[in-house]
Amino acid sequence: SVVELLVEGQGSAADIGLAESGSGVGASAEQEPPVGREEDAGSPADRAEPEESRYQRLLRLLRHVGPAFVVSVAYVDPGNFATNITAGCTLGYDLLWVILWSNVMAIVLQSLSAKLGIATGQNLPHLCQARLSCGLNRCLWVSACLAAMATDLAEFLGAVMGFYLLFNIPYYGGALITAVVTLILVALRGRGQRLVEFAIGLLVSVVTICYLAEVVLARPQWDQVALHVAVPMLPRPVLGSVNLAVGMLGATVMPHVIYLHSELVQARRHPEDGPKECRRHYRLEVIDILVAMNVAFLVNSAMTVVAAAVFQRNHVEVVTLQDAQQSLAPLLGSFSSYAFGIALLASGLSSSAVGTLSGEIILNGFVGLRIPVVVRRLVTMAPAVAVLASGADPMQALVISQVVLSFALPSAVIPLVWFTSSPELMGPQLVNTRPVRFLGWAIAAIIVALNATLLLLLVVPVPES
Repeated sequence: SVVELLVEGQGSAADIGLAESGSGVGASAEQEPPVGREEDAGSPADRAEPEESRYQRLLRLLRHVGPAFVVSVAYVDPGNFATNITAGCTLGYDLLWVILWSNVMAIVLQSLSAKLGIATGQNLPHLCQARLSCGLNRCLWVSACLAAMATDLAEFLGAVMGFYLLFNIPYYGGALITAVVTLILVALRGRGQRLVEFAIGLLVSVVTICYLAEVVLARPQWDQVALHVAVPMLPRPVLGSVNLAVGMLGATVMPHVIYLHSELVQARRHPEDGPKECRRHYRLEVIDILVAMNVAFLVNSAMTVVAAAVFQRNHVEVVTLQDAQQSLAPLLGSFSSYAFGIALLASGLSSSAVGTLSGEIILNGFVGLRIPVVVRRLVTMAPAVAVLASGADPMQALVISQVVLSFALPSAVIPLVWFTSSPELMGPQLVNTRPVRFLGWAIAAIIVALNATLLLLLVVPVPES
């Protein structure tokens, strides 16, 4: 399984001659001792370490739960609302398989990102700055900044729309409230990362509960749900299907949280950690990722399932998020309408905070810029404010922003797989095994191929008859 590839294979690298690299974590003089060093692997102290009780193991796991749930916010952000609802309304259950396989990709990539931070003590943007040429690094920085702006567009619009749908607050008032709440959530990090994790985890729980209630009320055709999760298909019109599939991929596998995860795991990393501690930390983080990403998968699937079961089945045309909310009340009752608005608002606020944290890492990591958070937030809000001022359809803007994110994905995925496959950087204990390397490069190739397919279909349309 994917989990076995990611976790169980990590100890085998030492047996295939990688130990002579002698570098691992902190290969440079200023970094801590390498993770790859095997000096403690079989020491008497290790052998004499008492076995932990089940209660102690549970406490250790709970202490490591958190970073993946912060990251998972990006997988249920307002961009997901737009793409998944559009897919469900127009194509029914047909693209549920895209959500499944996008989630598998997300699990692999977030695991690699976490492993990179645990093994090196650095985040992905910092490593790009330190180890890549200046020109290439700046290209990656530009791509990351565009991705951050597309992300902020989706998250900011979602929160503003949530305030409007629930409280009838005008767009500009909602924009001001969203900016203030986002800055408060980000400021919590000054009091400890655990507090941020708790606040964001609470908002993710709200989104999850709201959509589970929606699914119960919608009463979908479960046989069709199971069929389309398991069987890939691209219904006609092909261009529309591919466009939505790429948007769903961009909404599910988010480049900015690939950068962020490698930073968040370091809050539980200690400079003196040796290979054994780093391997244990990584295994616990993989559990965190599996739980958080699969919760996000269930919520994403629920969005499409509800849209197909309610809107497509009743031949309701949904063009905007307002249409979606207003159409739920007569079909499923007023509770479902309020649940939709609450979920959208919680999603927008939490993902805006995560986007702001990611923006700080991107700016500081790639080029060493330290811009005050208020200024940075104002700059990244600009596209969302422009959409609101122009009177453009926010839902269509959300879908387009997710397609942009898919095109920005390779600039995060390719360096990630490259760095985690380096025994010099990762050390023999945490370097990618051959199957994991293959899996990582295959995911990168699939993303590039999907983007190329969309571009080709835009240039050479496929006949629909």
